[in-house]
Amino acid sequence: MKVLIIEDEKPAAKRLTKMVQKYRANCEILDVLDSVEGAVEWLETYKRPDLIFMDVQLADGVSFEIFGQTEVTSPIVFTTAYDEYALQAFKVNSLDYLLKPIDPEELEKALCQYDKYHQTKSKGVDNSAIEQLLSTLTKKEYKERFLVKIGQQLTYLKIADIAYFYSDEGLIFACQENGKRHNLDYTLDQLAEVLNPDDFFRINRKIITNLGAIKKIHTYFNSRLKLELAPNTALETIVSRDRVSDFKKWLDK
Repeated sequence: MKVLIIEDEKPAAKRLTKMVQKYRANCEILDVLDSVEGAVEWLETYKRPDLIFMDVQLADGVSFEIFGQTEVTSPIVFTTAYDEYALQAFKVNSLDYLLKPIDPEELEKALCQYDKYHQTKSKGVDNSAIEQLLSTLTKKEYKERFLVKIGQQLTYLKIADIAYFYSDEGLIFACQENGKRHNLDYTLDQLAEVLNPDDFFRINRKIITNLGAIKKIHTYFNSRLKLELAPNTALETIVSRDRVSDFKKWLDK
């Protein structure tokens, strides 16, 4: 039984090595790797191991990124500190998971799972579900509302109700679909980081628009585009030439 361990914590890797060899005396530890890059290089260089123990968080990223860079056909046992809600998903794509700190009895059960897998002579694991899980775990959370002050009162703006954000004389405003505007304590650069890029696009240095606010798109000189936004605005709603290509891709999703 040839085993590859992908784990960036040396004490954890050492402990796992001893535990595996305790329950499988004939086990050969092929290598211990601590990064996505190192794992990809190893898997592309050497023969397929019989079993891989794979930590979720590695030195240079999340281990699921490995599956997007190289083919992984060996059965896998994930080792992770993630909560139960995520752990259940791992079982769809792997033999088992082990919650850190690894319990010896759980490890033995995982090895028994491998024995059953080996007896069925399965040809590999389905990586498509792992890729979907990676997307879920790494999905960025975007703002849903902003806290604003109106007179002496505080209220909030729902992102869905904002038509566009713009800069005017050094101040940043959010313009709602009803035409009301509110000053925000953000820069446009900061807003670009917290807004969902599926819904908002920065067309130039002064405007970030919601897709729903775009009513018409006109060709404009010098390979640019000019937009008609709702509510109407006196702002220059021209898509910068260097943003036109990305803007078209954004519209064509």
